[in-house]
Amino acid sequence: MLRQSRSRIAIDPGHDDLAAYDRPMPDNRWVIPVTLEGRIVRLEPLSVDHLDGLAKVAFDPSLWRWTAAQPTDRAALRAWLDAALANADAGTELPFATIDRATGRPIGSTRFMSIVPEHRRLEIGWTWVALDWQRRGANQEAKLLQLAHVFETLGANRVEFKTDSNNLKANPALASIGATFEGTFRNHMILPGDRIRHSNYYSVTVEDWPAAKARLEERVAGFTARSRSAIIGAPSPAGHSGERFREPRGGDP
Repeated sequence: MLRQSRSRIAIDPGHDDLAAYDRPMPDNRWVIPVTLEGRIVRLEPLSVDHLDGLAKVAFDPSLWRWTAAQPTDRAALRAWLDAALANADAGTELPFATIDRATGRPIGSTRFMSIVPEHRRLEIGWTWVALDWQRRGANQEAKLLQLAHVFETLGANRVEFKTDSNNLKANPALASIGATFEGTFRNHMILPGDRIRHSNYYSVTVEDWPAAKARLEERVAGFTARSRSAIIGAPSPAGHSGERFREPRGGDP
């Protein structure tokens, strides 16, 4: 298990600038690059080496419909990747490539972001999974790996998610893993095409984590059981039907 130091900042008791105190701060001592290994996927620190593989699966418009970045070609995807790596260098984000363990191919990405070490919280976002790997457990296991690392290794108090209020796939998907809806930030972002986005915010806290973990573990077990059954040509075990463990399409941008 990784051991990482806790960060602290000095606060002037006579200074009431809570906005300055609350802002995300670069801190490599709390969130550091790490590879998270599962049965379905592996999350490894994003690098330029992943560009070719991601470019093979990244350009379906539905993957980026709800996000501020909407790459349609390799150059735009490279710009998205370079921005992620610049934020990683600054210590404000930790982007991952999502690797399909069965093939070793990059199939998407996700990241830790909005990192606030002094309050032991961060956000999981910019999550997308290639269409051919959706509803196969990749997103569910990625969430399980990330949340387990954040709560059990980093000692976080809170994990945030946000998504477009109009995203009828990601909103129920976040609720289904046990995240609590906390409200809507109205007029939160301007997306390509000048559409104004309202963002729904969700959270999982350290108190929520045991129940959320059990729910995610059950779902991932259902997907892995289905994969084994497909390999040997046998029916899925009782209680592990495809309908019960169907993974909603769409993640949290």
